[in-house]
Amino acid sequence: MKPVVSIIMGSTSDLPVMEKAAKFFDEMEIPFEMNALSAHRTPTEVEAFAKEAAGRGLKVIIAGAGMAAALPGVIAANTTLPVIGVPIKGMLDGLDAMLSIIQMPPGIPVATVGVNGAQNAAILAAQMLSLADEGLALRLAGYKENLKQKIVKANTELADVKYKFKCN
Repeated sequence: MKPVVSIIMGSTSDLPVMEKAAKFFDEMEIPFEMNALSAHRTPTEVEAFAKEAAGRGLKVIIAGAGMAAALPGVIAANTTLPVIGVPIKGMLDGLDAMLSIIQMPPGIPVATVGVNGAQNAAILAAQMLSLADEGLALRLAGYKENLKQKIVKANTELADVKYKFKCN
């Protein structure tokens, strides 16, 4: 198996957030790799990773980072692959990281999900990959249908909850 997605985090302290992406990829049967790289502590390694990513068969990169959150942008500056940034909640509830990832200069885009939104990053990556993979597209459709059914079921259960002034 060769990975088609790479999950990169600034340090292993980000794993509790980023593992949500890994679990989604397992569910969708998408081969991925997971590594810790720091834009500030291992800049040479980050640059080499980004420059070699497409040649290794990767299709999408998810990069999680907190505080200054330079990692997604540095990766995007060194590859033509789509990069999805995940701001990690930190000192300013992740707002600092989110703004750092969103505010990229022209020509270096980074798709950005919400703070700690690794699962949404994985879903977005899967949707990108599904453009060329019909089986994955069907698995995603099933996933979305399951989300719908959970809400339908919850609404049915709410109908049975009784309150004195509840009208439905």
